[in-house]
Amino acid sequence: MIYELLRMLFALIFVVLFRYQVTGRENLPTQGGYILAANHLSLWDPPLIATLVPNHIHYMAKQELFAIPLFASLIRNLGVFPVKRSTADRGAIRMAINLLKTGKVVGIFPEGTRSKTGRLQQPEAGLELIASLAQVTIVPVAVIGTNRIFKAGSLIPRFEVHFGKAICPSDKHSSESKNSLTNEVMQSIQVMLDEYNG
Repeated sequence: MIYELLRMLFALIFVVLFRYQVTGRENLPTQGGYILAANHLSLWDPPLIATLVPNHIHYMAKQELFAIPLFASLIRNLGVFPVKRSTADRGAIRMAINLLKTGKVVGIFPEGTRSKTGRLQQPEAGLELIASLAQVTIVPVAVIGTNRIFKAGSLIPRFEVHFGKAICPSDKHSSESKNSLTNEVMQSIQVMLDEYNG
């Protein structure tokens, strides 16, 4: 209930106050669990993506966000769960896999933190392992411009969200290299960033 109310509120905010372009929503699976893997530019990214996807997204978020009890309670009610960065957090991995196997959608920012430069950063570990063990597809997501909202001098800020073609885990990925699936996802995001950034 809280998720849907906030989703509608943010959708209204984005429609009224912003200009934005969305492509590739036809690439979102229509049934079953899947992972949304997006680049991360600002705090606007999670609610923005949530307004564009019909499914409830269960975001994996850094553990530090759960340090404030009231805020932690709110985001837990929204389906957000913590992950310890720069480590193999087995609890977070297990939670993600369980959600995916029950048909839920999990949102992951592979970089692990917001990019200060706007450029795509190196991914942290975990994405390929989760997708492979849960046997679900990954939809790459390229977010453009949210780091410039209210900073570009425009009265009506502009941003873009592009959903790439779903990428499936396979024996090919695991046999070639440890992070080949993750690399393919990041390459897909980079291609979209290059294409739409001109």
